[in-house]
Amino acid sequence: MSAHTAEKLVYMANQIARNVTHEPDPVAMIADHIHAFWSPRMIADVLAVLDGPQGAALDPVARAALDRLAAHAA
Repeated sequence: MSAHTAEKLVYMANQIARNVTHEPDPVAMIADHIHAFWSPRMIADVLAVLDGPQGAALDPVARAALDRLAAHAA
């Protein structure tokens, strides 16, 4: 995976987070959306960067949603 791909996936996760901040449980909404609409490879690629420099660019709500997905994937 290229750094550009990781940056794009982080951008997309952050974009989803910005669009659901008004929801009662935005973490669950983001996790559900990513699980439903992203390919398994996209999910694996974004989870792979959680602890790297790209992961630091994640919105806290998006990060929580990805942490939730990572916990379910383990």
